[in-house]
Amino acid sequence: MKILVTGAAGFIGFHTAKALLDRGDQVIGLDNLNDYYDVSLKQARLAQLEGRNGYSFEKIDLADNASMEDLFRREKFERVIHLAAQAGVRYSIENPHAYVSSNLVGYMNILEGCRHNDVEHLVYASSSSVYGANTAKPFSIHQNVDHPLSLYAATKKSNELMAHTYAHLYGLPVTGLRFFTVYGPWGRPDMALFLFTRKILAGEPIDVFNNGEHARDFTYIDDIVEGVVRSVDRVAEPNADWEGANPDPGTSAAPYRLYNIGNNKPVRLMDYIACLERALGKTAEKNFLPLQPGDVPETYADIDDLTRDIGYQPATEIEDGIAKFVAWYRDYYGA
Repeated sequence: MKILVTGAAGFIGFHTAKALLDRGDQVIGLDNLNDYYDVSLKQARLAQLEGRNGYSFEKIDLADNASMEDLFRREKFERVIHLAAQAGVRYSIENPHAYVSSNLVGYMNILEGCRHNDVEHLVYASSSSVYGANTAKPFSIHQNVDHPLSLYAATKKSNELMAHTYAHLYGLPVTGLRFFTVYGPWGRPDMALFLFTRKILAGEPIDVFNNGEHARDFTYIDDIVEGVVRSVDRVAEPNADWEGANPDPGTSAAPYRLYNIGNNKPVRLMDYIACLERALGKTAEKNFLPLQPGDVPETYADIDDLTRDIGYQPATEIEDGIAKFVAWYRDYYGA
């Protein structure tokens, strides 16, 4: 298939584009290469894709309406995997306008491009952060999620609502994937595993928020990518049993689906750090701090729907995933 992958220079986008190329799809990668984090890392990811048969790259900002219209009109994609976004819960508190431009205006350009160019299926990145103030565990797509705790989470919830509108009005099949704390080689430098590894190797103390009481449904990148690729192959369909008198948030009478994509096995932050210490062969000096604004104390994904519908089954144990990340980090940075 001919597939647009937005955020192709990003962590999940790069791995997804690689997997699609490996199976023979034609991939057009899109990214604006912004400086939210180290641009050289983004360029190094893209360098792994350059020259691959069936691959091309477009440097475009999602919020550039004219360029996005031209891209969709020229390429006539069969399917779209939309992974580009302004990421980061804490950064959304410091720089909220960046989230409106990328996550709302940019997302609207994706929806319009799909609508006007007969895209067969749009798969887009949502986030576990949409669960916000919810406390019932594990988090289920059938729960109401109307209490976000950060602007980042609010934009991801908005994406889900916008997607439903386009599914309802124009029959555009849309599938939203709520990612749960993705980690692995080529990861993002602003994520905990990357930050911890760099500081531990440098002999610097690591900041442990919520006094180490966090728990996260850490999900290895290979498991995530398998779920994304399986999802784009299964075009969203209406739920024939959906009824407005008792609305199910995870499905619709329109071709609209939501799924959690996680590990279904939350890990305490202190256990996560202990795994990293073993992989590095070095003990971390820890600086315990309170819960940060916008943070959720625990995430835990109910993945039953994704398992039932596409056969998704995460297989990577936390010790193995962290060891693979550390091996990549040492090789990439010569550490």
